[in-house]
Amino acid sequence: MHTVLPVLHVMGMLLLFFAATYLMPIASSLIYADGTTWDFFDAMLFCLACGAGLVVCTHRYKRELRPRDGFLLVTLAWVMMAAIATVPLMLTIDGLSFTDAFFETMSGLTTTGATVLTGLDKLPPSVNLWRHELNWLGGMGIIVLAVAILPLLGVGGMQLYKAETPGPMKDSKLTPRIAGTAKALWLVYFGITAACIACLKLAGMNWLDAICHAFAALSLGGFSTYDASVGQFDSPMIEGILIVFMMIAGMNFATHFVAWRGRSLRCYWRDTEAKAFVALIASSILVCSLYLWQADVYDDLGVAFRHVAFNLVSIATDCGFASVDYDKWPIFVPLWMLFLSCIAVSSGSTGGGIKMIRTLILIRQGARELEKLIHPNVVNPICIGGSIIPTHIAGAVMGFIFLYALTVGELTFFLVASGLDFISAFTAIIACINNAGPGLNVVGPAQNYQALTDFQVWICSLAMLAGRLEIFSLVVLFTPYFWRK
Repeated sequence: MHTVLPVLHVMGMLLLFFAATYLMPIASSLIYADGTTWDFFDAMLFCLACGAGLVVCTHRYKRELRPRDGFLLVTLAWVMMAAIATVPLMLTIDGLSFTDAFFETMSGLTTTGATVLTGLDKLPPSVNLWRHELNWLGGMGIIVLAVAILPLLGVGGMQLYKAETPGPMKDSKLTPRIAGTAKALWLVYFGITAACIACLKLAGMNWLDAICHAFAALSLGGFSTYDASVGQFDSPMIEGILIVFMMIAGMNFATHFVAWRGRSLRCYWRDTEAKAFVALIASSILVCSLYLWQADVYDDLGVAFRHVAFNLVSIATDCGFASVDYDKWPIFVPLWMLFLSCIAVSSGSTGGGIKMIRTLILIRQGARELEKLIHPNVVNPICIGGSIIPTHIAGAVMGFIFLYALTVGELTFFLVASGLDFISAFTAIIACINNAGPGLNVVGPAQNYQALTDFQVWICSLAMLAGRLEIFSLVVLFTPYFWRK
């Protein structure tokens, strides 16, 4: 209990901070006069009350966070914030259950983009903005945002940063202080988002659509204000803009910061992950476009290239936008897109999955083992971008990929056992654990997750949380040695 109470104290402060996020939909409700102002105001008061209650009740247990506390707090934060974020949805959408509302908010905060809602076009503007704001906050990680403020509250932030930040190498910092690192990342994140909003507005979107889709693109969250997603606009220009910003969001934001600080693009060429990411996406677009053209799915190669480029980038970067129903394409292409969602994006990006750096390490490790079969005594360290990867990181990567595959297999069996067909079950788990959004068949891009039972929805919510926290941060809580003194 003495381990949990200090964490709950910080959780209370995070909820007080989270209450401020309701101001944006409240302002939107007043501007559009959509009748939801008091619903969001009541939800904000509820969040404030929960946060204040936790702070007051646990004040005497306040202390500096220990390393293990970071894992507990980051998991509690995603679960409790997702739970509290359901309040305005249940107040404004008739008949929405807590299960479906929690799935929606968890999908938003984990930047998955899967939805159980229909009639998005008719939702109050403030509700749509709330969904997309959750996407945007979850993109860089609301915990990293809080880390920039936690030092003011007397709480250390490095434990939270290491627990939440994606990627295998979490000890590197852009600035001497962890709060400075978090602020630097958010500065870059905010600036690129503003640029995306401006571009989408110039391309013909209204302000609400431009803000919402920019939030979803930079967070790789994939929510849309329309049931038809980006297909609603049928605009090559809008699709092209979103492709550019999804690719930017799929790269390491630390690299963006270095490029901005140094006023140079050379850092992208030196970033091994970025080069591999762009090369893999570009070659996949070319091959899949030719495949669909040869299969007579599209008579024109240019049309095939347009639709493949947008939808492949969207799924490969774990965003989840859709412009066409790619579930009707030959199965090879959508399955390849989902495979890319597992490995393509860089560490330190807003995407999910295994990440490109782990993929590269795994490839080099496999090649090294093959060489050792022929030359057992050879000394051949793993090098990425001219840097030697320490043995403990290579071991951690192997452990992560094993745990990732095991989690995908187990959760898929749960869905199959509950009555879902294999393709729908497997692709739903892949899409959720990679935070990519749509799967195939029942959960395809022309459908959503509304057809799933409550049990299946909770399994998918668990997959989203595990994927966002990169599995280790969640699974470690269920080990006996975590709770030992």
